Amino acid sequence: MPIKIPNELPAVKVLNDENIFVMTETRAITQDIRPLKILLLNLMPKKIETETQFARLLGNSPLQVELELIHTSSHKSKHTSAEHLLTFYKTFDEIKHKKYDGMIITGAPVELMPFEEVEYWDELCEIMEWSKKHVTSTFHICWGAQAGLYYHFGIDKYRLDKKISGVYPHTVDYKRSILFRGFDDTFMVPQSRYTSVRREDIEAVDALKILASSEETGVYAISTNNGKQIFITGHSEYDATTLRDEYFRDCEKGLDIQIPKNYFPDDDPTKMPLATWRAHANLLFSNWLNYFVYQTTPYDIESIE
Repeated sequence: MPIKIPNELPAVKVLNDENIFVMTETRAITQDIRPLKILLLNLMPKKIETETQFARLLGNSPLQVELELIHTSSHKSKHTSAEHLLTFYKTFDEIKHKKYDGMIITGAPVELMPFEEVEYWDELCEIMEWSKKHVTSTFHICWGAQAGLYYHFGIDKYRLDKKISGVYPHTVDYKRSILFRGFDDTFMVPQSRYTSVRREDIEAVDALKILASSEETGVYAISTNNGKQIFITGHSEYDATTLRDEYFRDCEKGLDIQIPKNYFPDDDPTKMPLATWRAHANLLFSNWLNYFVYQTTPYDIESIE
């Protein structure tokens, strides 16, 4: 089954061109099954690019998914037109009376700032608190994962000596994890961050379990015992060229940045990078939708607690 998104969302054409099964609102209303209602809190500056990445992964599932987009009202986006936001996005105040089967909180380019100094921190805290009683399972990505671990469990982030950038091998720590059911012994994940969380801080919290990690980049996936909250430190949703674009952007800024590891053929930035993580990215989101959302959420969405 496809992902259901608004008819005119730019992602529709992109995903159709990629042979991703997309169902527009017009077609979806003729079906009698209840779609999974997934809320995407998009904190990234390039919102069209990010919403397309997540729609691509959510659409590669046998389940029908109805995607709803929200942005923070306490921060004005500089990289996305007001027209796009007005057309396709809502604010938290507009949806807080609803309940959702699943929710995704994206990363954000604010990781070097203390959490409390982020412009929309208070609003994000309100949303994360709300999610505990209004969402079956919440998927936190990169800085969104750090923010969730800090808000819910008091686990802080730490600045690294240098930026982690590249595609790194990861392994499953908890072999019985259904989130990683079907994964190979080693799988690749894009990483792009200046900060990290410490394994010992997570292991000190009984409510959390480390599911997967990397020897080079640290903890990758953490879950609460019931899977209601999942925290992913990497960017499995990235396109093949996202790390390349970030690298060129940092070079133009004059930053002392290293070539992303395991990414460009022969470490040559003039060569087109290959996506070596796409299959596992699709499996990750498919497993989340199936085991932590579809198999868990009640048919009557209003009964979510």
